[in-house]
Amino acid sequence: MDWITIVLSLAVLLISLYLLLSETSPNAPPCVKGWIPWFGAALEFGKAPLHFIAEARAKYGPVFTVHAAGKRLTFVTLPEHFRIFFMSKDVDFEQAVQDPCYQTASISKESFFKFHPACNSLIKGRLTPGNSALLADHLCEEFNAHLEQLGTKGSGCLNDLVRTVMYPAVMSNLLGKCNAPGHMTAIQEFKQKFAIYDEGFEYGSQLPDLFLREWAQAKQWLLSTVRNMISRVQDNECTDTGNQTLLQHLVTTITDKFLPNYGLLMLWASLANAIPITFWTIAFMMSNPITYRTAMEQIDAAMKKQDKKKTSLTLEDLQQMPYVKWCILEAMRLRAPGAITRKVVQPIKLQNYIIPSGDLLMMSPYWAHRNPEYFPNPEEFRPERWEQADLVKNAFLEGFVAFGGGKYQCPGRWYAIMELHMFVALILYKYEFTLLDSLPKPSPLHLVGTQQPEGPCSVEYRHR
Repeated sequence: MDWITIVLSLAVLLISLYLLLSETSPNAPPCVKGWIPWFGAALEFGKAPLHFIAEARAKYGPVFTVHAAGKRLTFVTLPEHFRIFFMSKDVDFEQAVQDPCYQTASISKESFFKFHPACNSLIKGRLTPGNSALLADHLCEEFNAHLEQLGTKGSGCLNDLVRTVMYPAVMSNLLGKCNAPGHMTAIQEFKQKFAIYDEGFEYGSQLPDLFLREWAQAKQWLLSTVRNMISRVQDNECTDTGNQTLLQHLVTTITDKFLPNYGLLMLWASLANAIPITFWTIAFMMSNPITYRTAMEQIDAAMKKQDKKKTSLTLEDLQQMPYVKWCILEAMRLRAPGAITRKVVQPIKLQNYIIPSGDLLMMSPYWAHRNPEYFPNPEEFRPERWEQADLVKNAFLEGFVAFGGGKYQCPGRWYAIMELHMFVALILYKYEFTLLDSLPKPSPLHLVGTQQPEGPCSVEYRHR
């Protein structure tokens, strides 16, 4: 038997096994299988996941399964199913994200299941609304300092301008001033490496480093950077006054060799979504003159003609500009993650279907936020809709799931809202922007994290 016959025989065997093992239970949801063994519909799905989800729902209904890269992804799209997704004991968050955490941060399975609950509790406890308020004054100082480095006027990519200011300021606030890139060369290097890691994060969560050489190199550079940060903390080289930083608390929480790896995930979580949401908020506001004018009236009234260089912005000041927060939450609604996931650990019933254990249960905040039952004219940027939310009591609009839900709702959400509110108010108070490009569309390529812009968005800016 020659090698061609052997290969053909193996191919036939694999296809036969695939068809045999993937027979659908009569109680299972409609399934998009594809025709390539193991890969299934992965190639078609990966071309534009957001579009794929919408087309599959239109064709198969509100619950459907996709075979992709050896996994069964079962999507739920009805609001009445979201409570099961977030609250059912038959689905598990940690089992769903363990493998991606190993791929993106090289944390072993044993370590992840041992320390992840403590990490989640740590962040949730340190970034409560009350504790976030304690970080506000220092964060305002950092934003002021790095905004001044933009100069009195200039131009560039809006996303890049946001990164230049927010990366070092937030790192200083959460990880310690000694651990933030302190000069422009260091900031540019960090921006470059982190952008590569962030933009490839979704692919890195699914593919071996061998296939993503530049991304893997950026990951190793960032791990080395975090190791140096931890060394400074452990050697007491950080002399920040006041409360301990989030990184200092992490050092006392993780007691195995994967401490830097957890630090990398924490670094990514603190920066990755804040940048695009800030970008979208400013871009939406600049594209809507009435929205911009309304926001600026509140900002100017709260600031009371302060110095543009060293602007003091308190939480009380932020409370006087609720419209700015509405703009931020509306940007979050429109550019929410493509999907969040849980793993089915015991069969669950949805409608007349039985979802088997082992499936990854998927829910799309991006499409959930386009449900006209909860958000009339869902494609429109309408900050005014948030007037109905009781934000004073930290209650969002019904149907808003950008931060997830249940036990593993985003633990840093209150810090994130405060951080974005402060930054948007400061940058718009200090600078006047002119859009040089039209508002870009969101990229349909990714499921993980806030949607990135599909095209460029250049701006000119000058001191007001």
